[in-house]
Amino acid sequence: MATAPPDPETKIDGPLLRLMLVMLLGGVMGILDTTIVNVGIETLGDRFDAPLKTIEWVATGYLLALAATVPLAGWAAARYGGKTVWLTGLTVFLAGSALSAIAWNAESLIAFRVLQGIGVGALEPTLLTMLALAAGPKRAGKMIGIVGAVVTLGPILGPVLGGVLLEHANWRWMFIINLPIGVLALALAYRQIPADPPREGEPPPLDARGIALLCPGFAAVVYGLSQAAGDSGFGAPQVIAALIAGAALIVGYVLHALRAEHPLIDVRLFRIRGFAGGIGAVFLTGILLFSLLFLIPLYYQVARDRGVMAAGLLLVPQGVGVWIGMPIAGQLFDKIGARALIPFGGVLAALGILGFSTADAGTNTVILVGYSLVTGAGLGFVGAPAMSSVFGSVAPESVPSATAAVYLSNQIGGTLGIAIAALVLQNRTESHAVVPAFQGTFGYLIAIAVVVGAVGLLLRRAAAGASGGDVDGTSDEASNGDAKAVTETEVGSKDGVAAAGPARLEV
Repeated sequence: MATAPPDPETKIDGPLLRLMLVMLLGGVMGILDTTIVNVGIETLGDRFDAPLKTIEWVATGYLLALAATVPLAGWAAARYGGKTVWLTGLTVFLAGSALSAIAWNAESLIAFRVLQGIGVGALEPTLLTMLALAAGPKRAGKMIGIVGAVVTLGPILGPVLGGVLLEHANWRWMFIINLPIGVLALALAYRQIPADPPREGEPPPLDARGIALLCPGFAAVVYGLSQAAGDSGFGAPQVIAALIAGAALIVGYVLHALRAEHPLIDVRLFRIRGFAGGIGAVFLTGILLFSLLFLIPLYYQVARDRGVMAAGLLLVPQGVGVWIGMPIAGQLFDKIGARALIPFGGVLAALGILGFSTADAGTNTVILVGYSLVTGAGLGFVGAPAMSSVFGSVAPESVPSATAAVYLSNQIGGTLGIAIAALVLQNRTESHAVVPAFQGTFGYLIAIAVVVGAVGLLLRRAAAGASGGDVDGTSDEASNGDAKAVTETEVGSKDGVAAAGPARLEV
């Protein structure tokens, strides 16, 4: 029987590929910068003669500024246009980088890092929103597979690059390195990113109450979790206060968003099974990925007696595994769906982590590298279909809300994962030798990987676009009488995409 010709609407064509490359060139700097400076905290403290509780704000201030800005990015893009917000965010980030490179004391560096965080908080969500709209539902899986592979490498390569710069150059190069790449990205983006289409109707009003609740609430939760990951622990008064305040503000936002006509992030989207399941998988993957980014280098340093640079480089195979797994999963998403891919990825990640949990002091490093590759591939097989499920389940006008939800869930998952991994390792270290302590901590991550796979099983059965039938993104309209309230645009056509059809950026 003759094979059906490929659907041209599913092909990553030249215009979309150029858009992806240009936006990734600018976006990857912010992703790298999130972790590249963390390895230099001690060096910066010595350079500015600042105590640890002060210099830590070089990282914390950046993280909180990013966290508070992300929820605003979708509204800003809808009001002023994605290209405008992207260019503005990149400009703000470059200005913060240049000023950080000439910082004269700890306080000035913290202020300039906050400026960097604001720029990245606008850059990252706008990147995914614009690419999701440009790709449309039929190309979302392939696009996210490629973009996700690049984006996930940032947190892995950042510490390695930071270590190299600190070892062979001045600390200021951690910020100077952004400038030539950023200027090139800015020039290419101005020429290559399509102009924002003419706005139809009135722009969405500013959800001032939502901003007052969600932005500080999210920042407070991130702050509490980041402090818990340090020496404070979950029992510290400042951690408890931050988490309670953050949770109360977020609950207040949810109650507000359920009644608001134009909320900052539409929480009613969680009534769609594909959206809720995808966000759940993204959250759990954040826990898993950042826990491993914390544990594996520490394992090599403490249990295997490797230096900081070697430990960072031995983290790279996990990134290579993600780089291999994500594009493959993105290609397969349209054929077999997230319900098959996410459980497979969860099992694959669990098997890789199982290798670390059973390794002893005599286990060959080459074998550990193989475990990292398998773990990374498993994470890739979860990440791409999880995000594709999110974007494939919502109407085009809801993509900014979906993007913000993806970033918020991943960020909270990541900070929570590091905090819990640090707590588990600390508690086990008090009663176990070094290697058994790490083995038990990796065992906790196996359980998380299994839960990730279970979340994938909750999604609907997928079918290839041409074959019809339910897909992962289908809402529960048949069984939930009020599902119509999810969105004004009906979700779940025979192709598994919004009835409004694929949206594209127009020139």
